[in-house]
Amino acid sequence: MRERTASLKVHAGDRISAEALEVTLARRLAQLADDPHVPLFFGRLDHDEASGGEVFHVGRRHVSDTAGDPLVVDWRAPVSAAFYRATRDDPMGVAVRRRYGFARGALTGFEDEALSGPAATDGERSQILEDEIERPRTGPMRDIVATIQPEQDVIVRSGLDRTVVVQGAPGTGKTAVGLHRAAYLLYAHREQVTRRGMTVVGPNASFLRYIRDVLPALGEVDATQTTIEELVGAHARLRGTEPADVARLKGDARLAQVLRRAVWSHLADPTEALVLPRGSQRWRVPAHEARAAVAHVVGRDLRYDAGREQLRYALAHRILQQIEASGDALDDRAWDVLARTKPVKDYTATLWPVLTPTRLLHRLLADPELLAQASDGVLTDAEQQALTWAQPPRTPGAARWTLADLVLLDELADLLERAPSVAHVVVDEAQDLSPMMLRALGRRARTGSLTVLGDLAQGTTPWAVRSWADALDHLGKPDGHVEQLTAGFRVPGDVIEYAARLLPQIAPELAPPVAVRRARGDLLLTTAPAVDLVRTALARAGSVGLIVPDAGVAAACRTLAAAGLAFAVVGDEDGGTTGDGDATEFDARLDLVPASLAKGLEFDHVVLDDPAGIVAGEADRESGLRRLYVCLTRAVTSLAVRHADDLPVELDGPVRHADA
Repeated sequence: MRERTASLKVHAGDRISAEALEVTLARRLAQLADDPHVPLFFGRLDHDEASGGEVFHVGRRHVSDTAGDPLVVDWRAPVSAAFYRATRDDPMGVAVRRRYGFARGALTGFEDEALSGPAATDGERSQILEDEIERPRTGPMRDIVATIQPEQDVIVRSGLDRTVVVQGAPGTGKTAVGLHRAAYLLYAHREQVTRRGMTVVGPNASFLRYIRDVLPALGEVDATQTTIEELVGAHARLRGTEPADVARLKGDARLAQVLRRAVWSHLADPTEALVLPRGSQRWRVPAHEARAAVAHVVGRDLRYDAGREQLRYALAHRILQQIEASGDALDDRAWDVLARTKPVKDYTATLWPVLTPTRLLHRLLADPELLAQASDGVLTDAEQQALTWAQPPRTPGAARWTLADLVLLDELADLLERAPSVAHVVVDEAQDLSPMMLRALGRRARTGSLTVLGDLAQGTTPWAVRSWADALDHLGKPDGHVEQLTAGFRVPGDVIEYAARLLPQIAPELAPPVAVRRARGDLLLTTAPAVDLVRTALARAGSVGLIVPDAGVAAACRTLAAAGLAFAVVGDEDGGTTGDGDATEFDARLDLVPASLAKGLEFDHVVLDDPAGIVAGEADRESGLRRLYVCLTRAVTSLAVRHADDLPVELDGPVRHADA
């Protein structure tokens, strides 16, 4: 298929058509890019005689022969749903389901599962499926098309018109489910989604690098991947930070009402008539008619900038009526010409001044009177004082805008001019977003839908959402559906049960996750040096992550370098390494992970250094325990916790413990 596509020659009637065809062919070649170590098929469905007796191989993408007949059907095709959902009670017309085992592209075996007839058995979990789940994690995140479970497949195949929240405990595959739903929607609604766009929003750049290969491996290259900071950064550059309580206040949904009031407070009441000289005559729009025109436009509930344009034409229309009543004949362009005259534009600007997001927010945060006017009955005096700059920058360009400020600027921009909407937005780690951030995402999917991924127990920001119902309201999708995943396929039982000791404190309303893997994993509590634990982990197969408090990254770098260990630092802006290696983050055997960047990542072996320091590094103890819960649940095979006899009391209880 790649050879056929590469051999096609572009023939078009004009240069523009030729360029469009070349782009289409280039995209098709990108979609057909292949990794020889990843098999194109992983399953087979043998239908029973009543269903036609057809046989279908199921794979990551559709593969056809030279005649165009299918050799492999795409895992997203309707016929492939039975591979994930068929059971003995509901075989969906399938007699036998086959799973293939592969190792680096080489076929290692296959298993048949009879779903109908006298030979049908309930069977235990497939060994091939078990081996795939247990396979060591090395490098960036990979797809899970061969191991999607029935409850995950239901979410993946949700329609484009449906917003879905996936509440998933650590290791339940919520990130993979969200990405595979994105791939499914790009397949099932190709034209609509490609035309209108799809956006995947992650918590940080390191996380995006971690998931970067999933969609391309499934043949999808048309989704934009970004962070919330990049998404709202069109109007100013992130340059500063602020206290957590101020950031929390700026993220409060009440700020939306304050900003709306601030915008519309700039309308002025007409006190003089509009006068338009034209030839020897002077045409007038009295103040009371101008006032009526303003009220009419405001009543249409337009965006601010669109309203100003409407007012220009409303005033021009009144002049046009006077001119036509005088007997003067005008052509079809007269209305537009009158609306563009300097007197009309200047008069409109007086009543409806031009605003920009940065200038308005600068005024609002620097002018206590304007803030008090916009916040009356919404914010308390103390909250207004907390928002007001103690030393206002002289100009918007001199302001050290924070992330919360960028979100407010994005809200203002939408009040001025309607933000465009894409077909679908996938947002991961959504529990860490403020109400105002959720509103920013909701605007991007105003006429589309969302896949919202998160875990309320892993909310670590001061403004973290505490209820998915509230989050859906802020997104503008109150009818969205919440699905809960509790079956853990990644984190081993001993590890997840140990971490779950924190749940009664940080998320008592959530059901604890249940590990379904046969392997219980290795859990070790010790006071031994972290570098010795890292060496032990490196002696085993798979990736290794050393998670430390953010304040301890520099010291950990020095320790690892002195030990002669090659490692990459997650979050390094250059994606480089420290040590003797030349791999980048997620490509190295050993990654040094600041605790604040651990969310969403996974490693075969995790060494967690100084849990007390991780807790102390957050604004309050509950946030610290949530951060610790995240860090404890990054391990796929083994977890070693190095501490100094100062573990949180919530983690008390007997476990396998090794002293220094």
